Amino acid sequence: MTEPEPSGDWLIYRGTGEPHTRIDGLPEPPPWRDFDGGPLVAPGPGPDSSSARRLGAYRHMAEMHRPSPEELEMVNAALYLRRPLLVTGSPGTGKSTLAHAVAYELGLGRVLHWPIVSRSTLQDGLYRYDAIARLQDNQIAAHSGTAPPGGIGSYIRLGPLGTALLPTAKPRVLLIDELDKSDIDLPNDLLNVMEEGEYGIPELERLAEREPQVDVLTDDGAKVTVGEGRVRCRAFPFVILTSNGERDFPAPLLRRCIHLELDRPDHQRLSTVVRAHLGDEAATVGEDLVARFLDRSRSELLATDQLLNAIYLTHHAAPPTRSRLADMLIQRLDRPR
Repeated sequence: MTEPEPSGDWLIYRGTGEPHTRIDGLPEPPPWRDFDGGPLVAPGPGPDSSSARRLGAYRHMAEMHRPSPEELEMVNAALYLRRPLLVTGSPGTGKSTLAHAVAYELGLGRVLHWPIVSRSTLQDGLYRYDAIARLQDNQIAAHSGTAPPGGIGSYIRLGPLGTALLPTAKPRVLLIDELDKSDIDLPNDLLNVMEEGEYGIPELERLAEREPQVDVLTDDGAKVTVGEGRVRCRAFPFVILTSNGERDFPAPLLRRCIHLELDRPDHQRLSTVVRAHLGDEAATVGEDLVARFLDRSRSELLATDQLLNAIYLTHHAAPPTRSRLADMLIQRLDRPR
C-alpha cells in the first residue's frame, strides 16, 4: 500500500527545486516560539560556490525524483513550529543537501554551515573574539605613537549559529553538520540557545554602558550592529542538525527537535543521483555498479559518494581494471581495513 500524497495547500517547502515565494505566506509562529529581536538586519547573501555546486546537481535530481511525503511533512513541520530539524541517516543519503535545497527553493540565501568536530564548543558556533590580535595592535600603536586601529568590534566575528540568530525578516538556513562527532557536552549546551533564540557576548555586555552599540563582523563577512552586547532573533532560523546515527542524543534535545530519518536510497534514487552528478551516459554504463552497491549495502555500511567516485573513475578506466578499481573505492565503512 502506497503512502498518500500530502496535501499541498499547507506546504511551504515543496521539494520541486523551483524557487518561489511561499515563505512569505508562512503563518505566525506559535506563542511559545515567537521572538521579537530587532532592529532588523539585512538578509544574508545569495548561495555561495559551495551551495551552487550542490544545487547544480540538486536541480537535476528534483526534476527526476521528488522527496517522500514524510520528508516534505517534517521539513514543513520544522518551518511552521520554528523547531530544529534533526536529520539522521547513513552517509550519502542527502542530509546536508537538504539544507541547500530548502534555502534555494525558498530564497533564503547562503546556507550558514557549522561542521562539527570533537573539539567544537558552543562559543565556536556563536562568535570568536581575537583578544591576542587586539592586544598586539594596541601595543604596536602605543610604540609607534599612533591611534589604536579600531574598537573591540573589529576583533569579534559571529559564527554560523551566531549569525543565524541575528534579527532578520526571513529565517536563515543553518546546517549544523555531523553533531554526533561533537564532545558529549555540546548537544546540551545548544539547548538554551535553541530554546531562547538569543545569546550574549560577555566582552560587549561589560562595555554596554560606555559602548551600547558595537559593529561586528558576521559569518557572511558583513558588518552588523549589536546592541547592549546581546543578539536576539526575529525569525527563528531553519536549523538542520545532521547525524550519522553514531551516538544517542539527550532527551531534552530530542524533544525540542523535529526528527527525520532518511532511509538508504533505492535503485531509482541512486540512479537519479548518478545521473544528476555525472550525466546519462555514466549512469547507463554504471548500472552494474549501482546494483552491486545496493547488494553490498544490505550488510555493509557504504556511502553514496563512494559509488559516484567509482562510476566516474571506472568510466574512464580500461575494462580489465574496472571491477578492481570499483572494489578499491567502495570500501565498507563499518569495519577497519
